Amino acid sequence: MLDPRILSERRDEIAESCRVRGVEVDVDEVIGLYEAVAARQTELNEANRRRNEHQKAGKKPLDPEQREAHTAEGRALKEAVSRIEADLQGTRARFDTGLATLPNFVHPDVPEGGEEDFRELRREGEPRQFGFEARDHLELGRIGELLDFEAGAKVAGTKFYYLKNGAVLLELALQRYALDVLLEDGFTPYVTPDLARPEIVDGLGYNPRGEETQIYSLANADLCLVGTAEITLGGLYADSILDEAELPLKLAGISHCFRTEAGAAGRESKGLYRVHQFTKVEMFTITRPEESDAMHDHLLGLEEKIFRGLELPYRVIDIASGDLGAPAYRKYDIEAWMPGRGEGGSYGEISSTSNCTDYQARRLKVRFRRSGSKKNELVHMLNGTAVANSRAILALLENHQREDGSIAIPKALQPYVGREVIGAGEA
Repeated sequence: MLDPRILSERRDEIAESCRVRGVEVDVDEVIGLYEAVAARQTELNEANRRRNEHQKAGKKPLDPEQREAHTAEGRALKEAVSRIEADLQGTRARFDTGLATLPNFVHPDVPEGGEEDFRELRREGEPRQFGFEARDHLELGRIGELLDFEAGAKVAGTKFYYLKNGAVLLELALQRYALDVLLEDGFTPYVTPDLARPEIVDGLGYNPRGEETQIYSLANADLCLVGTAEITLGGLYADSILDEAELPLKLAGISHCFRTEAGAAGRESKGLYRVHQFTKVEMFTITRPEESDAMHDHLLGLEEKIFRGLELPYRVIDIASGDLGAPAYRKYDIEAWMPGRGEGGSYGEISSTSNCTDYQARRLKVRFRRSGSKKNELVHMLNGTAVANSRAILALLENHQREDGSIAIPKALQPYVGREVIGAGEA
């Protein structure tokens, strides 16, 4: 969330951030609620001061008539305090709700617009020209006995699936391959819980409740299934103060990810591209404020290193303002070429990295103290997808398919898979 103390001072910047994101929020109303909270708090402080003075006066000797008047005045003062406290509580609740609707600021270089208004920064590799009729990953998964969506639907419902045979080896290989890249860069590895408390989910900027949520909530338990290890890695340091010497913290988290994918449909979302459950290796970093832009570029570089190793053609895009999530100050996506996507193939998101500055840290109360200073400052938090297995497997199957339907394994993955080919024939 934003710092309530800067709402008035940076009112125009906040309003502009809402405008370019397409978020309809009455910024002035939120500012008015903040001022109302401050006014009610001042009123409450004054009421408590008068009540305390009245109670001190009651310790002096009083005749019966004075005592009766004093008692009546005390009841009136108590009722006034209770009334102001209730009013303050209600006003603060409305302000907290309003504050939560204000998104983060937007980096000045972010392109303005919606989903299709991104800025393409660069491309790596060329889409492969097949000398045969290429298949999509669903057909490759069927003939190679790698994927089973029918069994997934029977057991768990649509958009669930089974991985089989060589796809299981590929699933495990991708995790270790990505993890080794991150370990070499100094990341600390974690296997995180797949569940988190709603306040942690909310603290990272994900809505754990409501019709628009992408989060699964458990019945009869105050817990949510996480959509990304960003939630569980960020929650590690909730309500903590770090020493400057500890920064930057670089964490690599392996978790299952669960998403309702509400409203997701269409040809381009078929198969593994949009599912309810997948495994992901997530990067999460905590930095000093002045280092977060450089760290953002570094995370993007690590993602590109991983996908170059997988020999996948891709492009890097700078996401437009209207397509940013509320916590993101800036977001880069890597889109891999997917031959079976759309008509004749197209690029599809396979990885992303976001700089959320202090937006999440303020909610979670994650701070640091500079050397020689007594003042606590908010850290900056960033996240990035090292590899999301479902989409990575999709891209690998489609880009590295052979005419007989088998899949050639990229050299970087071969030591982890233990073979050069999976799928039909496995020759």
